[in-house]
Amino acid sequence: MIRLDQVTKIYPDGTEAVNEVSLEVGEGELCVLLGPSGCGKTTTMKVINRIIPITKGKIYIDGTDTTKIDEDELRRNIGYAIQEIGLFPHMTVGQNIQVVPALKGWPKDKRSERAEELLELVGMNSAEFMNKYPSELSGGQRQRVGVARALGADPPILLMDEPFGAIDPITRVRLQDEFLKIEQEIKKTIIFVTHDIYEAIKMGDKIALMNEGRLVQYDTPSNLLFKPKNEFVEQFVGADRALKGLQLIRVKELMTGTPPLAKADERVVTVQARMEREGVDCLAVVDNEGKFLGWVDRVNVGKGETVRDIINRSVATATANAVLSEALSLMLSSGFKTLAIVDGINKLEGVLSFDAIQLALSEVAQRRGSE
Repeated sequence: MIRLDQVTKIYPDGTEAVNEVSLEVGEGELCVLLGPSGCGKTTTMKVINRIIPITKGKIYIDGTDTTKIDEDELRRNIGYAIQEIGLFPHMTVGQNIQVVPALKGWPKDKRSERAEELLELVGMNSAEFMNKYPSELSGGQRQRVGVARALGADPPILLMDEPFGAIDPITRVRLQDEFLKIEQEIKKTIIFVTHDIYEAIKMGDKIALMNEGRLVQYDTPSNLLFKPKNEFVEQFVGADRALKGLQLIRVKELMTGTPPLAKADERVVTVQARMEREGVDCLAVVDNEGKFLGWVDRVNVGKGETVRDIINRSVATATANAVLSEALSLMLSSGFKTLAIVDGINKLEGVLSFDAIQLALSEVAQRRGSE
């Protein structure tokens, strides 16, 4: 879909921002441009839609040289989301999302329908947010609207320049997870810029690691971690490769999908017998619709008559698409050795044990040693 061939960008003062970068991003792939500040990753992204003109080389989209495409038409067919978000403050959320569709001549009804659809896609109620202004939104909400606007005209390509970089860590993780879900639905070709290796490993199908304007290694996250091309890659990746390797494994790969359960109205003696029978120290508590309510553990079984009397509700949850490093962090902060895995409406899908993460960590370490 996108091919860079010996792309070079030299500024008038002689600064060589990008030096003979060649790479290919397949249709539907998410390519992360990664590297230290000033390495040329943002410049490399911006030459794709000709915001910055190149000095030498060629860029092709679907086999067509981008210099043969009208600049305005090129940009209208490439979604663009940036760290600063860049929403127009005098426009409502709906109007912001409709900017590119309006430029492309979409009828008003179709534009409005698309804006509502995209707000729902990024997890925002369209009836609540369509007519609000950016100043009325939180940072995370503005970021979601920025992503929705980038998708406005359903472009085949998205350029994303540190789109989650200006928000708090907890919201950032949630947006990453939500975007990965969205990506599975929209199947776009994405160039994603970040300086955070953890984000790169989590988000990318391929990672282009750059330094001083040059492409050092273009590879899968796994190969970047365990088969570094040279000393720079090895140092950038860091010594804690085994822990970073947990970013490569999703919770759904290790969770138990049918754990033993308890209901809030059950008697404690019944639940205690179930724990003994199943050989476990705690049970996930669910309501009649299967939604997760909390945990009942062996330590507290003598402190009440029913599960409702002793249920622990102050516990963390994760989604099946979360990576193991995040699941481990949630598990440690909650003090439980088991983590509930839920869907978007808090329905229990399974559980993840600390022992399963330990085993995965051991396997990653062994893999590092063998490779």
